[in-house]
Amino acid sequence: MRLSYFYSFIVFLLFLQACNEIENDSFDSQKVSVVKVEKEFEKMAAEKGIAEAFYFYADENAVIKRENDSLIKGRENIRKYYLGDFYKNASVKWSPDYVDVSSNGDMAYTYGNYIWQSSADSTGKISEYRGVFHTVWKKQADGTWKYVWD
Repeated sequence: MRLSYFYSFIVFLLFLQACNEIENDSFDSQKVSVVKVEKEFEKMAAEKGIAEAFYFYADENAVIKRENDSLIKGRENIRKYYLGDFYKNASVKWSPDYVDVSSNGDMAYTYGNYIWQSSADSTGKISEYRGVFHTVWKKQADGTWKYVWD
């Protein structure tokens, strides 16, 4: 009788270990999916423009914080903000250096470095701005990731 309890306990421990490995694989795949979305977001900004990319990847209620601690709220307002003259011919590159996903897989955040380049001024000079970004992502009902804070 004791031996059967021992074997049952061993089987239970193996089951727990297998569940833990599945959770880790799922967690890692979630991280990979967030990095993939970041890179797709950056690519769209280069190909279709900053306004369209920030609109497309924004949650309906997304908020961005920009100069002078201004908050721009909502997808439509974010698009309008980036349709301004300063951004029309600007470019941006970024790459997440870190990503983490919530334990239930519905929220994530990233941070890393970015480089903005403005369009040439009347003298032909292109200004470059470097900094650190921080983005909070929310998984949508359809399984896609949209940012809620940038």
